[in-house]
Amino acid sequence: MKSLMVLVVITTFLVTAGCSGMSYTTQRALSGGAIGAGGGAIIGWAAGNPAVGAAVGGGVGVLGGLIYDQYEKLQGRP
Repeated sequence: MKSLMVLVVITTFLVTAGCSGMSYTTQRALSGGAIGAGGGAIIGWAAGNPAVGAAVGGGVGVLGGLIYDQYEKLQGRP
């Protein structure tokens, strides 16, 4: 259990550090993709195929993140 906690902490640190140099557009697209993949996997699990749900949800999430990025740029935000 202790080694699992160490692994989670190290993974969280690496993922967070890896996102520090990304542009706002990239951050928003990847965040949308991750949220969409998670939601899609849950819906897919309920329907019997979590992999397809995650793939579809991830694609929709990336598109949603890019649309949100364009909205933010139109509002004059970075």
